[in-house]
Order: sequence, then structure tokens, then C-alpha cells
Amino acid sequence: MDRLISAAAHALAGGDPLGALNRIALRDDAPALALRGVAMAQLGDFVRARILVRKAARAFGSQQAVARARCVVAEAEIALASRDLGWPAKSLDAARDTLEVHGDKANAAHARYLEIRRLLLLGFLDQAERKLADLDPAPFPPSSLAAHELVVAGIALRRLRPAVARAALIRAREAAQRAGIPALAAEVDDAFLVLSTPAARLIARGGDRPLLLDEVEALMASDALIVDACRHVVRGAESTVSLARRPVLFALARALGEAWPDDMSRDALVAVAFRAKAADDSYRARLRVEIGRLRTELRPLADVSATDKGFVLAPRRQCRVVVLARPVEEKHATILAFLADGEAWSSSALALALGASQRTVQRALDLLAATGKVESFGKGRARRWTTVSVPGFTTTLLLPAALAID
Repeated sequence: MDRLISAAAHALAGGDPLGALNRIALRDDAPALALRGVAMAQLGDFVRARILVRKAARAFGSQQAVARARCVVAEAEIALASRDLGWPAKSLDAARDTLEVHGDKANAAHARYLEIRRLLLLGFLDQAERKLADLDPAPFPPSSLAAHELVVAGIALRRLRPAVARAALIRAREAAQRAGIPALAAEVDDAFLVLSTPAARLIARGGDRPLLLDEVEALMASDALIVDACRHVVRGAESTVSLARRPVLFALARALGEAWPDDMSRDALVAVAFRAKAADDSYRARLRVEIGRLRTELRPLADVSATDKGFVLAPRRQCRVVVLARPVEEKHATILAFLADGEAWSSSALALALGASQRTVQRALDLLAATGKVESFGKGRARRWTTVSVPGFTTTLLLPAALAID
């Protein structure tokens, strides 16, 4: 490796892309192309970065398998940063295998972390956890240690384990300081904000207040009967009833939970369940059927009792009933929650993460753009979407999970 390439590589490792470009901006050999691509990625020009990294991979040729594999890993990282979640995972697997065979353990581990972070964004927490358990971060440099702890924290946050996440983020901050990379330290600081930002709302006895993640964890461990509007389940101390595929039943359960300890009139329940302007005999008959189904579903946790006015939720063992709601509730709240991470997302990546069709996501984005809540830049396949201003709430209670698009 010549002197300029070595100096540029050290500048990039220290988070100085401009210093690297000052040394190699006019060179078109394979190592320079690869380093220029990484520098452009650090500067935020992901489109140009991917072009340069691909050119570098072709320029290295088949005889330089390790260098080509590193280019594949770099391209995967650029794709992840630009929220292009559809990049071929098999190519990254092959590159990782090549790096392991040739003894490049650090870059092979980095490829594994990229794979885990992609799984985390898509909501595959179990798979991410299993792959993370196979990695021992001890031999790796500080930057890789920070990445490892960020992944640990991300999984813990989504598992509602804030104490574990906080400890991991403290270790990540220490590793980032040792690495001396400002962008990495800023990423850790951003992750810390999640712990001090409202993650949900508690609705009980007519009141409504925000909850931090620690408070959500404490609520989940309490003896309350929780109507969880974040994941569409009803939770008790000993069992959980999922109503994710029963939207009418969940709407009734939430309405009764918000009204508890009072009952709720039949006309009000008809409006909630069927969105009817007026309750006639037909709607009241349908309501009786749905209440019977709800009573059957909730039998392990609560009874739904009839009153003179309507119905009331009566928990069997729990001393109180509360509703856990999302921090912001509107028709397309899940899309806004993904965009609230501050990154620019493509509609195809949002579709993958939401488990919806790209056309459905595109229609939702167009509606949000018309109301000034999101904005886009770029054209065609390079088009990306961001929030106009990042909402003041955390997304980790909601994301990523197997959420149906609103």
C-alpha cells in the first residue's frame, strides 16, 4: 500500500473524509476508488459512494478476493445507511465467508453487524439476537465494540429492557471515545436520547400522561390489566390475549379500558366499533355479537358485564385497568415513527419494514406529504423520504415489530 493510500485510510478511520479526499481525490486506481467511496458515504452522498465502491470492486479483479469482499461490505453499509434494505444479503454472506477464510476477522465481524442491524430494522429480533450471540466482541477494535454495544442496546430497547440498554450504551460511549470518531460518538448520544424521551402514553381514569421507557417496563411488571394499543393485545399478570387480527374486538376492549371503572353506553360502543353515526337495532344486534366474542377472548383476564346503560370491563384478578397507547396516534403513525429516526428512507425500504406493498406505502407518503408532515428529495429510485421535523417521541417501543400498515 503506498503512502497516500495509507494516509487516506487512516483519515477515514478517524472520521476525517475531507482529509482522505485531499490525498486521493484525483486517483482512479482500485484502492483509491474504494476509499473515495467510503469518504463520500461519510459525507452523506450515498449515491456517489455506491457507484465508486462498485467501480472499485470491479477494478480489484478476481485475483484480489479480500479487497473485493471488503468493497461488498462497504456497499452493504452504505445501503444500510441510506435505508436501502433490499440489498442482497447473500452477497454480504459470501463476502463475510471470504474474509473469514483469509483471516480478516475484524471486517468479517463488521459484515455480521451489518446483517444484524438490518434484521433489527426489519423487526426480526429473535434472528438478530441469535446472530449476535455468536459474536465475541473482545478482540475487535473500539469502533467495532461500539457497534456491538449499539446493537445490544437496540435489541434491549425493543424488548423493553431499558436497564440493559442503558448499560450497553454506557459501554458504547466509552468505546466510541477510545475510537475517537465523532460520528460514532454522535450516534451513541442520539441513542441515549431514547431513554429520556416519552415512549408511550398511559390512559387511565380519564387521564392521559406520557411514559418513559423505564415507566413502561414498570407498568408491564405491575398487576394492572393493560390494554396495549401499541401491539393490540390485552395483558394480565399471568397471560396475554392478542387481538391484533380482531380490530373490532380490540376497538371495543380499548374503549371499555378507557372508560373503566365506569361503563360505556351501547350507542358509544357502536360508534367506536362500527363508525356509525347513529345506532339502530341492526347495529345494536351486531354489538351484542361482538361483545360476546370479546367476552370469550378475554375470559382468562376479565369479564365484560352488561349494565343498564351499556357494558363495563371487570378484571378478574387485576386491581386496575389502563390503556397503553402510542405517543402519537394518527392514520399513518407507523410510517412517521420509522421516519422519526432521522434517516432518509426509500418507499421500498419502508414497505419491507412494514410488511406492506410499496404502492400502499407510496400512497400513505403522498398523503403525509400533502399535509406537510414528510418531505422527499431525489427522483426515481433515488427518492428518499424524511420527516419535516423529528417528532418529540421515541420509536423504539413501536419499532421494529411486525406492524401492519395503518
